[in-house]
Amino acid sequence: MSIKKEVNKTNSGVNIKFSGVVAKDQIVTMVQNCSTGKCECMSDETKKKIDNMQVSGEDGDVNLELTGDISKKEIEEALKRSKVIN
Repeated sequence: MSIKKEVNKTNSGVNIKFSGVVAKDQIVTMVQNCSTGKCECMSDETKKKIDNMQVSGEDGDVNLELTGDISKKEIEEALKRSKVIN
């Protein structure tokens, strides 16, 4: 089984719902890597558009709320390139 990702556009940015075989720690690690520049999954241009990243939920049902002027497509592309969750 793998991690299921559901990406939705919100009024304030993009919301990503992870379910299946996902640990909350994995998503926290992904966010930390992203905010410290350790990941190459999204362009610097996209990173600059993100104002805030908030992880909530629990293992098997994790939510990641991204705030900023970002598109659903940009985030879907970044998720495909993430080494932490693929």
